[in-house]
Amino acid sequence: MDARTKGRFLFAVGLLCGFYWPASVTSKGAPAGQADTLPSAQGTLPHFIQEPEDAYIVKSNPIKLRCRATPALQIFFKCNGEWVHQNEHTSQEYKALNTGLKVREVMINVSRQQVEDFHGPEDYWCLCVAWSHLGTSKSRKATVRIAYLRKNFEQDPQGKEVPINGMIVLHCRPPEGVPAAEVEWQKNDELVSSLTDDQLDTRADYSLIINEARLSDSGNYTCLASNVVAKRRSATAPVIVYVNGGWSLWTEWSACNVPCGRGIQKRSRTCTNPAPLNGGAFCEGMSVQKITCNALCPVDGGWDEWSEWTACSSQCERQRSRECNSPAPRHRGKTCEGSGKATENCTDGLCTQNMESSIDVALYSGLGAGIVAVVILVVAVMLYRKSHSDYGVDVIDSSALTGGFQSFNFKTTRQGNPLLLNSSMPPDMTVGRTYSTPLCFHDGADKELFDPLPDIKVKVQSSFMVSLGVAERAEFHAKAPGESYPQDLSCDFCSTVDKRKKGPLMLNGPLSGSREQLRTSGVFGHVGGRLVVPNTGVSLLVPHGAVAENMSWEMCMVINQGEASAQTLEGCEILLGPEVTYGPSGLDLFCPVAMTVAHCAEVDAENWNIQLKRKTQDGKWEEVMSVEEESASCYCLMDSSSCHLLLDQPGSYALVGEPLTQAAVKRLKLAVFGSVEAGALNYSLRVYCVDDTPHAFQGVVAAETSRGGQLLEEPKTLPFRANTFSLQVSIQDVPQFLWRIKPFTTCQEFSFPQVWCSNQQPLHCAFQLERYSPAAAQLSCKISVRQVKGHEQILQVYTAVAEGEKEPVPFFMQTDCTVTSQTGPKAFKIPLSIRQRICATFDTANAKGKDWQLLAQKLHLDRNLGYFAKQRSPSAVILSLWEARHQDSADLDSLASALEEIGKIHSKSSPKDPEEAEPDLNHIEAGGLYGTANPAAVPAGEDCAPEYTG
Repeated sequence: MDARTKGRFLFAVGLLCGFYWPASVTSKGAPAGQADTLPSAQGTLPHFIQEPEDAYIVKSNPIKLRCRATPALQIFFKCNGEWVHQNEHTSQEYKALNTGLKVREVMINVSRQQVEDFHGPEDYWCLCVAWSHLGTSKSRKATVRIAYLRKNFEQDPQGKEVPINGMIVLHCRPPEGVPAAEVEWQKNDELVSSLTDDQLDTRADYSLIINEARLSDSGNYTCLASNVVAKRRSATAPVIVYVNGGWSLWTEWSACNVPCGRGIQKRSRTCTNPAPLNGGAFCEGMSVQKITCNALCPVDGGWDEWSEWTACSSQCERQRSRECNSPAPRHRGKTCEGSGKATENCTDGLCTQNMESSIDVALYSGLGAGIVAVVILVVAVMLYRKSHSDYGVDVIDSSALTGGFQSFNFKTTRQGNPLLLNSSMPPDMTVGRTYSTPLCFHDGADKELFDPLPDIKVKVQSSFMVSLGVAERAEFHAKAPGESYPQDLSCDFCSTVDKRKKGPLMLNGPLSGSREQLRTSGVFGHVGGRLVVPNTGVSLLVPHGAVAENMSWEMCMVINQGEASAQTLEGCEILLGPEVTYGPSGLDLFCPVAMTVAHCAEVDAENWNIQLKRKTQDGKWEEVMSVEEESASCYCLMDSSSCHLLLDQPGSYALVGEPLTQAAVKRLKLAVFGSVEAGALNYSLRVYCVDDTPHAFQGVVAAETSRGGQLLEEPKTLPFRANTFSLQVSIQDVPQFLWRIKPFTTCQEFSFPQVWCSNQQPLHCAFQLERYSPAAAQLSCKISVRQVKGHEQILQVYTAVAEGEKEPVPFFMQTDCTVTSQTGPKAFKIPLSIRQRICATFDTANAKGKDWQLLAQKLHLDRNLGYFAKQRSPSAVILSLWEARHQDSADLDSLASALEEIGKIHSKSSPKDPEEAEPDLNHIEAGGLYGTANPAAVPAGEDCAPEYTG
């Protein structure tokens, strides 16, 4: 036996005895190189029933690798090219039930530390080597990697707004991880799959595609990535499937609105085919169309002349007839009244009468004679009494003959004045200095009943039509006040402008019983004063000297808060500010008062026709003046947010505007209030849109104060154009995981007529939110208010919703919000002595041109100078207007600068004549305006009463 054969024999014996270990040769446990050339024996090569699988180490948990082979004398693991030590193996042997062969199974553990310490060019790997009598077999390589999944997605899905039937594509790239993460999609926390929905498609790049979007596809979509380590959730992508509005079919044209003559026909359509959903665009265009129509007037029928009598018949009768053809009834006219045929007995002897006919003739003749006798008797009695009426004889009441109806005069004398509380009590001016009659105003429920007035025929022409070159005028008949006009707030900007007609203007309806009038009053004498309605932008300045000496008046001012409307058939007139009444009606002053009223218009003469109107005694409104025209009856100065009026007559006044173009803008005040509703989890957000005047906003404040609302953001202003497009209010960026809002209520809308013709009445909408948990103590979101094809304003809401954390926010910041009247010098900015010196200087004209006209020019009040010219003291009236205009500013810089500039102009142009005495205007500016002038040095005199000699 040679050495080679002997070695192979000894090795086989060792294997059979179980004491041979291939690694015994080296200290590291590796065989001495003969493992691959082991001697073979009779049988088969080892066959692996189970090979080691790729594995991932999760956190610090070791993994197990298994091998099973048959027939196998030994099985050993080899990792990264090195033999695993025998002590690290766990082996067992058993007999397979199906084949009866012996199966050997070996298992090892691989730890995280082993994998981390390996720094080879490839991943950590292991394989199995099995021995049999014929040789060895090797298994596949199994890799071992440390599993992980990063936190952040490489690409989060983005929210989308798509139209219905559009395609939705949501992209998602999961975080990096080992093994690679599997991706799933959720909608509203529920899994979605292309297996259950044919419209869904999941691509290999993990994108989710919805081929044709449906309304039910709206929701919050989330991308889920997971492997053996963890699950990751992407940011939520809200998907909104919206529906743009579509017009329905036009309705049939309505019947002509007049029974006779020229009228209007209408047809309408609604934005319901389909209705806009989920923020979809509202229909563009007009919802109502109008055309003119000519209704044929009814023609009543009239009788022709009677025909000739027929010959007598055998019954002793003759007949005649007539036709209803003069004219024949047409167009729903009445037919002729009476009979078209007449029959009578023949009495002229043309035929023989029988006995019965003779009896009838005698009977009718007797009745006729009796009736004639009675008539003669009545006429005789009446003539007799009439002949004796001049001698005091008692006569029959004429009402007995007229059925009790008595005539009345349309022009009866008015019994009092509606501006006084007790109009039946005339003022007694001889009792003392004070006006003794109560001088406040009637409540809206105590209106005086006026006599009916005859129909008034008026001519009107639309300024809107004139601006477009339509010069046609139209005549209308206004009905008596006993017939009320419909108060339609829907101003229709008709495209056919030249076919419009202008009707009567009704500014104020009945006062609401739930809102009281805002009124203030005060007693004013010769020193004058100021009357203020707090927080409304309305005030009244009574100049010094307006009331006669040794006289005083109790004056009051009222803001009428009834639901107002400006209804016309041509253009659209709206209220730009509150309707204000001042009185009493018998007020007698030496100079005009200055009234200030806030308005909401962006003043532009090219886009607006703004007028001042006054209510007449019969409750109608008449135009006083247009602000762009000159008038000798009153003066109107328009600032950006206020209108300053100089008025001679007490009464009710209103500022009315008519848009001339679609570029006309009125300002809206936007405010958002919030409060906790019933139930600790409910919270209400209320968004108000109101005309930008303090008076209109005060109604919002009163309503929110009564319900405990909290102002969540400083009110903002939105320009609203007359372009017929609606106003949309939407809530955005509500935290999805903390708050829930009712589906499909995130966007609400006001129609254009609602906003444009609101006439100082507030509009509001509400968003109801519910938090998922009481722990959500903060609410942050955005409120978007935008006009379609117009401006947008964002209200940022960030507030604590817990009731205990609420702090009231002041709505008005005026320092004098509780002061309603001031009298004497404290009511004026200009000291009395300086005022009198300025009037004495400028009321007298001189050759150098330094008169009141120069003062008006430097104070930028140089329009409508004819009104100042007719005043007793033009300078005093100019200063009163300046006082009203600058009542909110505490300094006198503008007036001081104007006087200083006038003084410099005069010093350059005046001759050097020491004998000529001129007032020192620089002294007035430097000292007097700021209280250093000495009133005693000025001659006493009436402020409004100096004689104008210019």
